[in-house]
Amino acid sequence: MAVTVKDLEKIRQEGLKALREKLGPVGMVKFIQMYSDGEGDYTEERRKKLKNLKEEDLKKYLREELN
Repeated sequence: MAVTVKDLEKIRQEGLKALREKLGPVGMVKFIQMYSDGEGDYTEERRKKLKNLKEEDLKKYLREELN
């Protein structure tokens, strides 16, 4: 089933209405602000961040977090 632009607009409108009714105008705005497209290359940044992670460090971290 193809979704048309009109269908997507209706879904957007209904979603905003539901948020506004449940959270109020301020809560709706705060909820929407939590989500953004972001920027940068998450995959590359993660590779760099985890490049020097050693298995023992990960095990230690998990032991501490699970206790």
